[in-house]
Amino acid sequence: MTAPIPVAVPSATHKVNLRRPDIMEAVQAQVLSHYRSELVERIRANGHVLSAGGLTIKLAKEFGFCYGVERAIDLAYAARKVFPDRPLYILGEIIHNPEVNDQIRAMDIKFLSGKEKDADIEDLQKDDVVIIPAFGTEVSTRRELEAKGCRFVDTTCGDVMSVWKRVRQYSKDTVTSIIHGKAWHEETKATSSQARAYGGGHYLVVFTLAETDYVCHYLVHGGNKAEFLEKFKGAYSDGFDPDQHLQAIGVANQTTMLRGETEEVQRRLRAAMARKFGAEQLDQHFRFFDTICGATQDRQDALEKLLRQPLDLLIVIGGYNSSNTSHLAEMGESRLPTYFIKNAAKMASDRLIRHYNQHLHQEVETRDWLPAGDITVGITAGASCPNNLIEDTIRRLFDLRGISVQHLLAA
Repeated sequence: MTAPIPVAVPSATHKVNLRRPDIMEAVQAQVLSHYRSELVERIRANGHVLSAGGLTIKLAKEFGFCYGVERAIDLAYAARKVFPDRPLYILGEIIHNPEVNDQIRAMDIKFLSGKEKDADIEDLQKDDVVIIPAFGTEVSTRRELEAKGCRFVDTTCGDVMSVWKRVRQYSKDTVTSIIHGKAWHEETKATSSQARAYGGGHYLVVFTLAETDYVCHYLVHGGNKAEFLEKFKGAYSDGFDPDQHLQAIGVANQTTMLRGETEEVQRRLRAAMARKFGAEQLDQHFRFFDTICGATQDRQDALEKLLRQPLDLLIVIGGYNSSNTSHLAEMGESRLPTYFIKNAAKMASDRLIRHYNQHLHQEVETRDWLPAGDITVGITAGASCPNNLIEDTIRRLFDLRGISVQHLLAA
């Protein structure tokens, strides 16, 4: 068993500080051994291109782990280093990648939610250490754990917390938060809870432009309140009344949404409020701040540039429940054959691939997916996908052409 690294945990705080240099240095070798890829680094250095035997691989300029994800993983690994013999708990998936979450479980960190949860919050005791995932957690959950005297390893992404700050300010100013996101997503649940953290604030979550248009029509023309509440059931705060709580609104978002779509949401809502209250009164009724994650946008921008190049198909790698990865797949699907896979094993052969269909919400099979002859394959990956899975995908593609990547690297 690894010897514990001494760390002072003041009794007056719930938060465990693991960001000491000696602790973080101690986990780097372990993290790198799990997720680093020399092959991906070589391809990056070679202009993001690898070509042999009629197969050309082009990597997007930005892909894979972002800083927030790396930080979350580092802190989880550090927690196990600091507390090698103590039970450790995590509220849910640390990020949306099954392989990474399997590694967390392999370190005997017990999950408090999900299909394979290991324990319940009710089981926790004073001074138990709980990891908060990168998505953050709902205010009520954190307060429950604080009341129990639990200690936190908080890996919440800084970009997520920036959105929380805006939503809390909306609440204090009696402005209802309109959140562009997925009401069922952990991050959006955490963000929406911030609207209720300090009093009677309210929120409404809109997912699509069609839902946005429905809200806009209601804002301008009114409508059937019961129908409104039924349509958005599960996506608004307790006590929310569209006739009362849409008089002043502020737009926020799940950080991993498509920037263009979030901008369109706010544009349509702004136009509706201007029509209802007049342009000269707009500042009293409408607010908006750009809170799209920088890493999410960088990956979307890089994919957009990649899609301008001649490609025969695109492979998107990442967890099927990863929001930022799903949007990358959406971008590809609108332009060329796109296959959203969680790992290289989904490429069964050059005749069969199993990939995620976002419209059916399930894996499907596509045959004769890899064309013969000279082809160019674009590859990108979500911010929660480690480089070793990207390497596995590249190796598998060349294997399907009978080409050894090791031979290429040795050349």
